[in-house]
Amino acid sequence: MNIIKNRYLYFLISLLIIVPGIVFMGLNWSKTKEGPLPLGIDFRGGSLLEVQFDGKLPTTEDITTLYTDFSTAEQPLLDPIVQPLGETAYSIRSKTMTDETKGKIVSEMESRFGSKVTVLNFTSVSASVGAEVTVAAGYAIFIAALAIIIYIWWAFRSVEHAYRYGAAAIFAMLHDVFVVVGTEAILGYVLGWEADALFLTALLTVIGFSVHDTIVVFDRVRENSRIYRRVEYETMVNHSIVQSLDRSINTQLTVMFTLFALVLFGGDTIRHFVIILLVGILSGTYSSIFNAAPILVVWENREWTKWFRRSAAA
Repeated sequence: MNIIKNRYLYFLISLLIIVPGIVFMGLNWSKTKEGPLPLGIDFRGGSLLEVQFDGKLPTTEDITTLYTDFSTAEQPLLDPIVQPLGETAYSIRSKTMTDETKGKIVSEMESRFGSKVTVLNFTSVSASVGAEVTVAAGYAIFIAALAIIIYIWWAFRSVEHAYRYGAAAIFAMLHDVFVVVGTEAILGYVLGWEADALFLTALLTVIGFSVHDTIVVFDRVRENSRIYRRVEYETMVNHSIVQSLDRSINTQLTVMFTLFALVLFGGDTIRHFVIILLVGILSGTYSSIFNAAPILVVWENREWTKWFRRSAAA
């Protein structure tokens, strides 16, 4: 099985997956003027109210109208984001409101819709706290990338050009970050999903899984580089990928089956988180096998020096 032979096809597939996400990041930015992703209250501040109706469930338009009626210049509640939670409840995100305003809104819901309302959750986050979370998220990803490249460089110090392994792992990790963020941008634009603290948790988890699987492949490359010293580097890397293929796929499939079951039966509250995690795990498996190791071959052969050369026939 010659996997390395089609490395540029794998790079093209990755590019075709990443580009739509970048396009939707731009669309989100032009739509909200706040950034490439629709941000939840954990990042931009606001209030989250989750309510359950014991009687007839009102429509999302009814909820939006009610919030608009309670909107004032001091406390604007226009354009809330209303999402169903199962068949009897709603999750409502809006600008920050006080406990007093929340109580009035719940009372008005019971009066206007003729149904008993149970508050399942009420959370408010100030804009300053949301900004701190955003900065902390950026630092977390940067520190994780730095720690990964230092660790891989140290672990593979006995191999020639050890820094290449760290750099290739970072390229594969960035591939997964772009896939996950792009998926979130698409879902945010189409379905109105917002990036919250659980999205950040999923992103950091994907980074960990991606690097773990990449190290499994690289470790086999390191072992084979000592055994097959006289074998061409590209052949040796391909052999290493084939040897670790079963382990990589089987390990990730066990996780993906569990996540797929959670998507079907886990409920609405965690479905967003699980879908993002599922996409990230799939991307991490792909990048470890079809991106990270082929990058080593491209680097070893210095193939970029041939990309723009004219053909001998020309």
